[in-house]
Amino acid sequence: MSAPVICFGQQPCGFFPRRFLYAKFATARKLQAEIGGEIVFFYHDSDHDPRETQTTLRHRKTDEPLTFNFAFINKTQRKFSPLYAKKIPAGWRDQTARQLPAYVAPHHVDAFKTITADTVADFCLEMYRAMGLLEGIRIVRSSDPAFRRAACPITDFFVDIPHEGEIVRARHTPAGALQLHEGGNSFITLPAPAFDAVHISPSRDSRLRWMQSVIHCTHYIAGAGEQAYLNHADAPEITFVTRDAIDRSDEAYAD
Repeated sequence: MSAPVICFGQQPCGFFPRRFLYAKFATARKLQAEIGGEIVFFYHDSDHDPRETQTTLRHRKTDEPLTFNFAFINKTQRKFSPLYAKKIPAGWRDQTARQLPAYVAPHHVDAFKTITADTVADFCLEMYRAMGLLEGIRIVRSSDPAFRRAACPITDFFVDIPHEGEIVRARHTPAGALQLHEGGNSFITLPAPAFDAVHISPSRDSRLRWMQSVIHCTHYIAGAGEQAYLNHADAPEITFVTRDAIDRSDEAYAD
């Protein structure tokens, strides 16, 4: 039998990771200690929602929460570009670093100041690495062209295409159109250029099958909300594991 492959997935979820992601790391390491094998972090940096990277920290003296987020180059990038393509404006890191000492320990501030990545997804990943969270873990990114080429075909997906000088993540509709969702019932329909697998990323409902076609994990760790929408029939070979409970799960982990 092949060795276990323990996987969990997550979008970039704050420059200090949300506590539910930390719980996935902890659950994976505990499971690895029991059954062996390797841990794979499926880093879904193809998502585009800027709310994913909100980072809620608590004041070290008053315990009052404050939510930070990245600044973005322009409105198009903020709303529609995938997280791997959202550029960080000059000055954001230094401005944010000046606020952090009231919220996190000095060593976290020092680590934050060393990160030079210029995209949102890269910055988050490098911060997680600086915190020691990625040690011994294989990172697989949904934006990786080689991964996309290797993944199985799907019919429910987004397409990364140029728009207004940026790369945007447009929804492919059943009718074959490409649309950007502006909110509510408002959509922008874009001209549909030629595209292939290297431009495609999955929707929420097709992500598991798409991911599994490349990673071939034996165990998948997910929170209760994620477990509720995952279609286990898409990957009957997987043993699904509920991540460990953690308090204040949507706040940032910076302990």
